[in-house]
Amino acid sequence: MVEDLARALHLNPKVFDVPFFATLVISSLALGLVLNRIIHHWTKKLANTWGELVLSLLESLPVPLLFLGSVYAGLEFLTLPHWVERFGSKLIFVLTIGVIFYFPAKVLVLFLRRAEKRNPGMAQVTDPSILVIRTLFAILATVIVIEHFGISLTGVWTTLGVGSVAVALALQETLSNLFAGLYLLADRPVSPGNYIKLDSGQEGYILRIGWRSTTLRTQSNNIVFVPNSTMAKAIIINYSLPELRVSVSIPVQASYGSDPSQVERALLDVTREAAQEGLAGLLLNPPPSVFLNPGFGDSSLDFSLNLNVRRFEDQVPVQSELRKRILARFAKEGITMPFPTRTIGLDQATLESLQNSPPKQGR
Repeated sequence: MVEDLARALHLNPKVFDVPFFATLVISSLALGLVLNRIIHHWTKKLANTWGELVLSLLESLPVPLLFLGSVYAGLEFLTLPHWVERFGSKLIFVLTIGVIFYFPAKVLVLFLRRAEKRNPGMAQVTDPSILVIRTLFAILATVIVIEHFGISLTGVWTTLGVGSVAVALALQETLSNLFAGLYLLADRPVSPGNYIKLDSGQEGYILRIGWRSTTLRTQSNNIVFVPNSTMAKAIIINYSLPELRVSVSIPVQASYGSDPSQVERALLDVTREAAQEGLAGLLLNPPPSVFLNPGFGDSSLDFSLNLNVRRFEDQVPVQSELRKRILARFAKEGITMPFPTRTIGLDQATLESLQNSPPKQGR
């Protein structure tokens, strides 16, 4: 068909084929760019849907695919110089390998971006992870292309193998912290802003989860750096999950002569009045409760006043204020809070021995 057109224009087919091939390639690139903009427009319209994910995958493909198709069509149907055909064949192979490895890398990148939107705390890890993914796929594609062109990489692989073992041993602790940090950000047992306590005793608010360590701010406003590998293996109490509200139990003692119902009523009244007066952090929902628990102590009736505070940091000031109010209420109602006492019993022989023993004379 192209040769017939060249003859109709009284041109040498070989002369005509080269500019026609160039026009075909340029036209494919222009069409690919137009399709790319159209898909990009619809990708924005379908934001936060599965359609966005699908179109994002397809967005970058029109240009390389149309370019690949135009080069293949030109080589198949046009009479081109030998060097152009040889170069075009190699270019087709390189583009095919590039597209094959680009697509899975793009899928992983998109899933990381969606995970970042759901969890903004992953932002500091997303970009480096994307760089690593793209680099790995690019290296794999490059290796295949080089091997296809007959360049042996055996010596390179041997050198890299020995070097990678040495690097891995040298960076063992660093890599352990790195992957532990990725686990913490992906599994999210803790997040920035949570108040946590480790089984090793450290506790505080999480400020950030970095590549090497997790930063905690203690209640005394000091900074503690915990290696991510330690965080990943530790037993963690997260006081911010499943919600910020924290349950608090205040032990209260009353003498054995006290009326338990009176004590319970006084404790509940004190708690409700404090909440109604606006004691910061004290919650009435769920309502406070009082139990005669643990119950019968050595010298007292032991009660537990159970209540809820808004956040972990509210428990100390709330407990302090309630204890002061409880003391005032007990004094007003005549409820005594005993202190430990001990009674020593002596048998008759010991008493007589003590009575008959002569008093010691001072010197």
